[in-house]
Order: sequence, then C-alpha cells, then structure tokens
Amino acid sequence: MKSLTLQQKKFTEEYIKTLNGELAARNAGYKTQDLKSQSEKLLSDPKIIKYIKQSLNRQIDALSVPKGYVIQKLLQIAEFSLEEEDITDKDGNFTGKKKLRDTSAALKALESLCKYLGLNNSEDTESYKTVKIITISNLDDSKI
Repeated sequence: MKSLTLQQKKFTEEYIKTLNGELAARNAGYKTQDLKSQSEKLLSDPKIIKYIKQSLNRQIDALSVPKGYVIQKLLQIAEFSLEEEDITDKDGNFTGKKKLRDTSAALKALESLCKYLGLNNSEDTESYKTVKIITISNLDDSKI
C-alpha cells in the first residue's frame, strides 16, 4: 500500500484538529473550487481513514493516565480536605475549637473515587463490593 502524500498527511492533521473536511482541505493547500467534494473524496480513501484512526489512537495513548495516579490524587484531596484545622476569631486568635478544612471538596473527591472504582452502581444496591483501602504511601498500580 502506498503511503500518503505530504498534502494528504496535512489534510488528516487538519481534519483531526477541526473535524471539518472543507476547512481541512483548504488548510492543507488543496486549490480546487469544490472543496466539499475534494474532502469527501479524501475522507472515503481507506489509506486516509486508517491514518486518521492511527493518529487518534496515538493521541489517546499519549493521554493515558495510570489508574493508581488518579486514585492517589483523589485520596490526597480527600485526606487533605478532611484534616482538622484550628478556628481563629476575627482578630486571628485561636479559639481552641477545630473544624474540617473543606468538607465539600472531600465529598466531591470521595464521590469521584467511588465512581472511578465503580462503587456507586445503582444496580448493585443489594450486594456490596469489598474494597481494599491502601494508604497513599504504599499505593501502586499492582495493588489496584
């Protein structure tokens, strides 16, 4: 199978950016009067379709974030937000009372963690899943 020309590669790059065939053809340097038919012709070429799919897959792979990293960050947010801090009066003097740092941020982080782990599936209301809690200091992908 022949490889794509430089202009065809430019078309695919522009198409991925804009998802507009006519604009991609214009930006790739095609000079025809009927850019719409030119873009339709290009987008029906199996080589171009394959190249677009490969490019999109490379971009998706580049965006991959390890599961352990996401869980670690959500746990850090929840733990930080649930730490107690001293309450001060309007003059900055400590009152001797404590409060949680940010309960709404903690709740959002915990909700996101549950969604990420699949713990809030409404179909599983009668059965509960067992979750192993791992501290942040020893968290790694192999334990998840």
